[in-house]
Amino acid sequence: MKQMTLDLDESQQRPIIMLGNGLDALLDTGALIPVWVGEESVLTRGLKAQLVKRTVPFFGFGGKTYGNLYKVTIQVGELLYPNMHIIACNEWNASFHMILSATMFSNLIYEIDEYNHKFNVTVPDSESSIRHLKIVDKNGKIYVLCSSEENT
Repeated sequence: MKQMTLDLDESQQRPIIMLGNGLDALLDTGALIPVWVGEESVLTRGLKAQLVKRTVPFFGFGGKTYGNLYKVTIQVGELLYPNMHIIACNEWNASFHMILSATMFSNLIYEIDEYNHKFNVTVPDSESSIRHLKIVDKNGKIYVLCSSEENT
């Protein structure tokens, strides 16, 4: 098993993970879809995200909303998400750049340690630190598929 620990922003009441390069993310254990809530130009220019589809409907932020679907490579500690699908939606005035969904940690063991301001992740031997996340629209219903390199 491989273990890693990331720092949580101690000044926040919610679990905000410091990703590096000035980026931070809210860990939302109830979220299905990873969402970029920062300036879209940071996503496209800074992180070189590629647009997949405009005006994609999804549920979040209290109801149905729309965002642009991108592919981008994101690193969360030692976890690498190459060409990960993410929806950019600027409808929410957030103090962080993105929402990390629970689906991003599928088949992993994770713990939010509020007492020590840490986010602990364990990657079992049967999984990889390289994660593949894709958003799929089937018959108007959105699914999020996430697996390790060995399981794709």
